[in-house]
Amino acid sequence: MRHVLRKATPGGRRHRRWTAAGALAGAAACAVVATNTPALAAPAREPLPLERLFDNRAVSDDGRPRGADFDGAGNSLSAQDLAAAGWTPGRALAIDRSRLTWPHPAAGKPDNVRAAGQTVRLTGSGEALSFLVAGSAKGAPGPDAAGTGTIHYRDGSRGTYRLTAPDWRRGPLTTKALGLPHLNTPGGAKAETTRLYAVTVPVARGREIASVTLPADPGPATDLHVFSMALRSPAYGWTGSWAASPSGYAAVGPWTDRTLRLVVHSSAGGPSTRIRLENTFAPRPVRIGHATVALQGKGAATAGRPRALTFGGRAGADIPAGAQQFSDPLGFRVPTGTNLLVSIHLPGTVRAVPVHSYTAQVSYLTADGSGDRTGESGGGAYTGTLDQWPLLTGVDVADGPGSVVALGDSITDGERSTPGSNGRWPDLLARRLRGQQGVPRFGVLNHGISGNRVVTDRYPGDGTSTIMSGVSAEHRLERDVLAQTSVRTVVFFEGVNDIRSGTSAAQVVAGLRSMAARAHERGLRVVAATIAPCGGFYDCTPEAEANRTAINRHIRANAGVYDAVFDFDAAIRDPRQPDRMLPAYDGGDHLHPNDAGMRAFSDSIDLRKLI
Repeated sequence: MRHVLRKATPGGRRHRRWTAAGALAGAAACAVVATNTPALAAPAREPLPLERLFDNRAVSDDGRPRGADFDGAGNSLSAQDLAAAGWTPGRALAIDRSRLTWPHPAAGKPDNVRAAGQTVRLTGSGEALSFLVAGSAKGAPGPDAAGTGTIHYRDGSRGTYRLTAPDWRRGPLTTKALGLPHLNTPGGAKAETTRLYAVTVPVARGREIASVTLPADPGPATDLHVFSMALRSPAYGWTGSWAASPSGYAAVGPWTDRTLRLVVHSSAGGPSTRIRLENTFAPRPVRIGHATVALQGKGAATAGRPRALTFGGRAGADIPAGAQQFSDPLGFRVPTGTNLLVSIHLPGTVRAVPVHSYTAQVSYLTADGSGDRTGESGGGAYTGTLDQWPLLTGVDVADGPGSVVALGDSITDGERSTPGSNGRWPDLLARRLRGQQGVPRFGVLNHGISGNRVVTDRYPGDGTSTIMSGVSAEHRLERDVLAQTSVRTVVFFEGVNDIRSGTSAAQVVAGLRSMAARAHERGLRVVAATIAPCGGFYDCTPEAEANRTAINRHIRANAGVYDAVFDFDAAIRDPRQPDRMLPAYDGGDHLHPNDAGMRAFSDSIDLRKLI
């Protein structure tokens, strides 16, 4: 059951606020979750720090592969591969806003615990509980390892959670935190991708945790290995102003000693700011030399002096594979609805980076060997252009009421809207929010990815690829929605790419239901938007139209799955040909709306349904 706190506004209307965790059915190959009950119970055993419970060695030196036995058959992870990825012993790893730590055991000592009902000392409160895990089958790749554990709160109450650890050798690459290129066997190294996963389960918000009991029995044929645990801290007064999803890992250049100057558009404003960089999907660390933020002048030139960002008090940062890095707070006022220039110096040689592939915006970069140009106000050094956003995934501002996430595909990403105009429907929604007083002026975070699907992955989740349509919405929900800064509401507007590729309405509906349950369980408000018509596009067949109609019927019926519905289909369809959008809204290909269609979406939204 979700417990909803409501606060009356001066006008008498009541606003939905954050909620406590309730029951959830989980998503494929990731965490599945928790119910919190008022039942009183003491922890079963005296809680101990996680490292004191370690009973298994997962990591061996390539020269001594028999020094560890992760799976009961003498196989193990490569210490050299981990070091090459930046996962060195004792290294703090920021993943989905949780600070996990790679173990640093004494020589020859265990580095993980096999879950068997041990009680771990873990104190504090947070938004969620994160585990760094992997499952192993005895002797060969096997099924996921899963089990139910217990969270013990200081007030004597407890909650259960369901933890799933995908198998370290055959779990999905699209949800991994890190993939390593080798498997150490008793006979030496074997070329095979091994995996580690960061999996998150809910906790009761605002309630102090005293300890956590690990699942007791993942099954007779599997072990559930836990390397690290951490609480995801609240965002403490930050609001998301701009965001973009990593859509894949792309080969570049190579770039050597270059500076990127990326153009992004704020939604909410605030008196100070920070940025988020992510090394998602990467096998190696990336080195950031310096970074600055400024208001955009003309082109690559700034309006005013660029302001230097720091990372843990340092000018630069090394971001391990699969991890993220927030900059320190900077007293730089970000206006609402304004273009910013975020400049990033890459001092080494970079051959591939995580990117957001479609931007509807021109950004800039310098030539090879041109050095650190982040502090320059002029744009003369920026002789090249970019149509992607590498590494940068977020800009936050201090204060503000929180954020709305738009999770979607190319229509949300702004394809066929006028480039450089910031005319995507989430941009226009942010503009409407800024121009009124009746509801909070949320930041709006655009997590659309061109070509994305609800159910199936497009980007394979590992290695460089020319396919930049992201992993499925289900597989990116944790990173792109649940872990976003101060997210209050999510709008799901996806499915047209699924039905065009032959996915059934039942499969899409199941995916939407699963994501809604996971978001509700984290206390978010969930809005679903109907799928817009695409008749006339080459693969919008009668079968696809039948599936679209069925999905929209489900969304409109609601049936307690969603808190509200935005009828984007009704906003742009041609009444005489309801499988097509009105010509006035057609971007030219019968699938993507133009600027007028984007306005029709935004104008159709009842802003009160966001709260």
